[in-house]
Amino acid sequence: MAIFRQLCTNYNAFRQLIFRPQRCLYGTSGKLPHKVGFIGDGAMAKAICKSIHSKGLIEYSQVHVASPFAKNLDAWMALGANVSTDNSVVAKEADIVFLAVKPHILKEALHTISTSTSASQIKNKLFVSILAGITTKDLEDMLSKFEGSRVVRVMPNTPMLVGEGCTVYCPGSTTTEKDLKLVHSILEVTGMCQCLPEHMINAVGAVSSSGPAFVYLFIEALSDGGVRMGLHRDMATKFAAQTVMGAARMVLETKKHMGTLKDDVCSAGGQTIAGIHALERGGVRGSVMDAVEAAALRAAELGKQSK
Repeated sequence: MAIFRQLCTNYNAFRQLIFRPQRCLYGTSGKLPHKVGFIGDGAMAKAICKSIHSKGLIEYSQVHVASPFAKNLDAWMALGANVSTDNSVVAKEADIVFLAVKPHILKEALHTISTSTSASQIKNKLFVSILAGITTKDLEDMLSKFEGSRVVRVMPNTPMLVGEGCTVYCPGSTTTEKDLKLVHSILEVTGMCQCLPEHMINAVGAVSSSGPAFVYLFIEALSDGGVRMGLHRDMATKFAAQTVMGAARMVLETKKHMGTLKDDVCSAGGQTIAGIHALERGGVRGSVMDAVEAAALRAAELGKQSK
């Protein structure tokens, strides 16, 4: 375990060992034998569930979902998942329990489990938290009533729904190597995933988990600009989205610095440098950096509020 944790802090060694897309380290090339639970029924829970289902890791019949609002569970029922308004049912039935509620109501959600009649049956569970700001230590303290519980903290993003996720995770103090390999095998089919030291999680979350919203705003702005200059909305949006996707692939696949790629597009006295000038006048770099900083600081605040 000590060796594995060391690899988690060493990007290059870790990448060579397990950062291989579509390769399942848990040793299963087909469906997971585990029951997967979600305490919380929001967009992120749905994205994770639908993504791993689309990749063939689970059937919806293996999924258990809890929400205090019965109406919210209709969509899950339509998929074929097992649903309940009682969190303890999911905690009891599932082998892997995703904690997917809002950070400020986590303590209440776990309290309803610990005071249930089936609490004594909730043992040896792997809890996977996708909650912003809440540390593994805080999670372990909250889950200490459940014998043999282990924790993995995960920061995913919604593009995993289309197989282009960017997810990071870190282990708790009692997490086993087997637990981490299992979590990795689930997350790797949803896109990029990587184990990181916990002190980096809030910063990465601000970039990758909040980042899609920032990018959507930029795509919308590009589309608005196209409409202003005479393009139809559908056409402008399609061109804007494809342009952003293509630019992202250029960064990842060429491994060139973003400044170099920018300079490759900016000819002397041309239209692109005129547009860059307008963006710089608007302070786009500082605004984006401020957005990432604000998101990271808010994650830390949410963690404090959950205590």
